[in-house]
Amino acid sequence: MRRETAYKLAGRRHESHAGAGASGLIKTREIRFRPLPPGQVERALGALRRLRGLKAEPGARELCVVVEYSVLDFSLELLENALRDAGFHLDNSLYVKLVRALVYFSEETQRHNIESPERLIKQSNEVYIKVYDHHPHGDHDETPVELRDYK
Repeated sequence: MRRETAYKLAGRRHESHAGAGASGLIKTREIRFRPLPPGQVERALGALRRLRGLKAEPGARELCVVVEYSVLDFSLELLENALRDAGFHLDNSLYVKLVRALVYFSEETQRHNIESPERLIKQSNEVYIKVYDHHPHGDHDETPVELRDYK
């Protein structure tokens, strides 16, 4: 039996997750910059605000930008790499590196899980029951129901 047939018989949906309907897709992250060269935050805000589907605001801290995006469209790794390629100097303290690694991993895992098909874990027996019911087999009794019982 093909996988698509099994998903269909089990009543699972196997479509792409368009939009941000699923929970946890909208991320709010903080990007920290080094103090030198000055004016990085303002230039980064201008560059990030040009991206469709991304909200960028000044952070609560002095050298920070807060971005909000859908994990289907962007990732923190993608944004930070683009800023580095554009010549911005991001904070590389130990704390920021640890947080960055954790966020990169979690977003990559979430994107991978969204793109992969749903797995049949607890309903696999129902698939085989439905297949058995739909295909002809040797256990079919052609005697009418009223003649099967002895009275």
